[in-house]
Amino acid sequence: MSEATTCCFTGHRPHRLPWHEDELDPRCQRLREELDRQVDRAYQQGYRHFISGMAQGGDLMFCESVLRLKERHPEVVLEAAIPYPGQADRWKAPQQERYRRLLAQCDLETVVQQNYTPDCMQRRNYYMVERSGLLIALYDGNPGGGTCKTLLYAIRRALDVIQLDPARF
Repeated sequence: MSEATTCCFTGHRPHRLPWHEDELDPRCQRLREELDRQVDRAYQQGYRHFISGMAQGGDLMFCESVLRLKERHPEVVLEAAIPYPGQADRWKAPQQERYRRLLAQCDLETVVQQNYTPDCMQRRNYYMVERSGLLIALYDGNPGGGTCKTLLYAIRRALDVIQLDPARF
């Protein structure tokens, strides 16, 4: 796939979201609806390859939105960009199960490196941005952190960016 047809996602982990881990919260439900709209919009603009970093929070919700899109458009390709093989090993059991279930539905799995290092998450984020023409970012505007760094990297690389502020939902 080319950058012109590839869309990736960056977003906060649950502790940075207003609803934390409560995905039944109406604000989270509104975010899910907006992610579905943005993924559909990307598809309408010609994006066919979607990359998720598969982290807790926004990444997994984005992955689920792309899977819903694939139900209607089976030609869509969903890639899981994994920073290292043990990404989910320390997550709570329900989140590990969700991760494995979603990973099994991805068309491609790219493991960026074989072992954990302090910069492996950022390397995964750069991998996604370097292969994409569009970034959807669930970002609260606060400086610092991986989401901010990924967004700034995408802007430097002149990607189209859609920013969703979690406080808006």
